[in-house]
Amino acid sequence: MKIATFNINNVVKRLPNLLEWLAEAQPDVACLQELKATDTAFPAAALEAAGYGAVWRGERSWNGVAILARGAEPVMTRNALPGDPDDRQARYIEAAVKGVLVASIYLPNGNPQPGPKFAYKLAWFERLIAHAQGLLESGHPVVLAGDYNVVPTDFDIYPTKNWKDNALLQPEPRAAYRRLLDQGWTDALRALHPGEPMFTFWDYKRNRWPRDAGLRLDHLLVSPSLAPRLAAAGVDRGVRGRDNASDHAPAWIELE
Repeated sequence: MKIATFNINNVVKRLPNLLEWLAEAQPDVACLQELKATDTAFPAAALEAAGYGAVWRGERSWNGVAILARGAEPVMTRNALPGDPDDRQARYIEAAVKGVLVASIYLPNGNPQPGPKFAYKLAWFERLIAHAQGLLESGHPVVLAGDYNVVPTDFDIYPTKNWKDNALLQPEPRAAYRRLLDQGWTDALRALHPGEPMFTFWDYKRNRWPRDAGLRLDHLLVSPSLAPRLAAAGVDRGVRGRDNASDHAPAWIELE
């Protein structure tokens, strides 16, 4: 079973890129973030024609998350992260697909920091940690996939000091990510590739893609029952270099 995560950075604008990648990679499950489209604008018909059922939660201009399933209809279990009924941002969706519970996560960016956006990022992270604990205690096989907007360590970014004040690298979100892992989740990309940076994001500015000035922001965390079944993991880097590409590349795992 192949499960992928892809910050598509506007699903309507980059639909041809998405369809091309789906045809090539054929993930069984694909978690999307940054749809930047309303619910009615989501290209469900085109994805269905490509063989994918979908559940999604859109938002005009910003955010938005979806879960696609090849040859199946995902059964949505949540369309929002619990813990704050006043939070209307479309950043979390969860569905059962072929016996696995999968979440598509778009954690807040948090810039500029310090400030209200950074405070929202940290509060959102606390809600995710609380919900993830409940998922672990349920005993279900779970994959938490998405754009976490966290560079876990300095090994997960190209050598630079330009990002030192960025919210993605601050001690607080890094500590929150570590606390999440300490619950018992396995960071699949890092577990299977301990000696490689495994970048998933290259900013459009300053020629960062051609010079491989990347960051690892997109993570797939697997629950303890799934960790022994991890057979492979990777990043489809070439997708980032195509015309009209997202600034992220898809990351994926394969489960036996």
